Amino acid sequence: MLIKSKSDYFTKEQEQAARFAKALGHPVRIAILQLLHSQTCCYHGDMAEELPIAKSTISQHLNELKDAGLIQGEINPPTVRYCINKDNWALAKKMLNEILV
Repeated sequence: MLIKSKSDYFTKEQEQAARFAKALGHPVRIAILQLLHSQTCCYHGDMAEELPIAKSTISQHLNELKDAGLIQGEINPPTVRYCINKDNWALAKKMLNEILV
């Protein structure tokens, strides 16, 4: 008898939608996305001035959003520039809209 793992029961689309939803599951990440969406790009240092959160905490949330593919970063020492990943943002909106309808 072959035992299935949990991942055998879910589609890649379901797993991706869950990853996007998890990344959106914190108010700081929502605030970061709103900040980035309101601008073309935003440097990490600017976010600490905009949000009442320590830089190290912002960095952790940025990593979570980047791991989910919702943002992308460009390293230009000594700063890192973050932007919305427009392709994945559109995909996340489409996937989550299908679930929430």
